[in-house]
Amino acid sequence: MMRSDWFARIPPSWQARIVRWGFNHHPAWRGTGGRVIHVSPGIDHIRVRLSLSRRTRNMVGSIFGGSLFAVTDGPHPAMLIHALGPDYIVWDKSAAIRYRKPGYGTLFADFRVPPEEVARIRRTLETQPELDCTYLVELRDEEGVVHAQVERTLYIAHKAHYKQKKVERNKA
Repeated sequence: MMRSDWFARIPPSWQARIVRWGFNHHPAWRGTGGRVIHVSPGIDHIRVRLSLSRRTRNMVGSIFGGSLFAVTDGPHPAMLIHALGPDYIVWDKSAAIRYRKPGYGTLFADFRVPPEEVARIRRTLETQPELDCTYLVELRDEEGVVHAQVERTLYIAHKAHYKQKKVERNKA
């Protein structure tokens, strides 16, 4: 999801609808079994639902670990790309999952990047050209019980720095 001039001119409530639609209709995202059920107008909160179904069930009848992991791929980078704008690059760098309890029903994950976090990232990138940010996402059932925790680390840099780094790497 690249933010462009036309997207910035759309009212925030419609931006949120477009982001939700984009996730839910992208073939790779659909394959996870997850559905984005809420995107805040400021695109600083995304809520995902992962239901136990024929497509997400593993051989012991709980939600497949790959589905638990895959539904956490994308929301944080999308939110940061939107918040930071076209002068920055955001990539997934690493991720790890900890399974806490088998999921035998519907699970939910909330992704948040509050404005204070975006401001902190911008301040940091004023003094250094790149940084890593780590986010913890918990997949919970309707009662709030944690079934899995996913820690994702994102690489964030000024686009000019990233391009220069790429040129230097290609020379070597």
